[in-house]
Amino acid sequence: METLGSDQVYVNPWMTVREDKIRRADGSAGIYGVIDKPDYALVIPLDGDRLTLVEQFRYPLGARRWEFPQGTAPDRADVDPTVLAARELEEETGLVAAEIVRIGSLDCAPGMSSQRGHVFLATGLTEGPPRREHEEQDMRSAWFSRAEFERMVRDGEITDAQSIAAYALLLLR
Repeated sequence: METLGSDQVYVNPWMTVREDKIRRADGSAGIYGVIDKPDYALVIPLDGDRLTLVEQFRYPLGARRWEFPQGTAPDRADVDPTVLAARELEEETGLVAAEIVRIGSLDCAPGMSSQRGHVFLATGLTEGPPRREHEEQDMRSAWFSRAEFERMVRDGEITDAQSIAAYALLLLR
């Protein structure tokens, strides 16, 4: 597939949207709408059999959701994923990890977005106060056993695809 041109159609501090004109292998023309967002870090805070999750209101869904701490750097900045993971963990939960290990990668919506995720396991956790961003003021965090996490997934209480996929990476580790 060949890209013939690209037009940025929208931009804000978190993402850009572009429309690419393409030529397919058979020579036919087409377009792709692409959401460009910076890579994100997702952190699985693990203390023995306990996991920390955060709950927040997800505006596009109009509902509160439990998920692992995750996020991108402000203003679409390019930040080392390990640094970003440590920052997101402390910012959202107040936890500081003695060890943060990368356990995999995720492509969250490869049919429409260039965004990639980096999944980390955080251990040796010390609790402190969270330093949430203004948009995260309604966020809360709590500890759950692994069995409780799995029950919440089965019961549809946890539906965040990245969190569920990250947990699968943890299980395969």
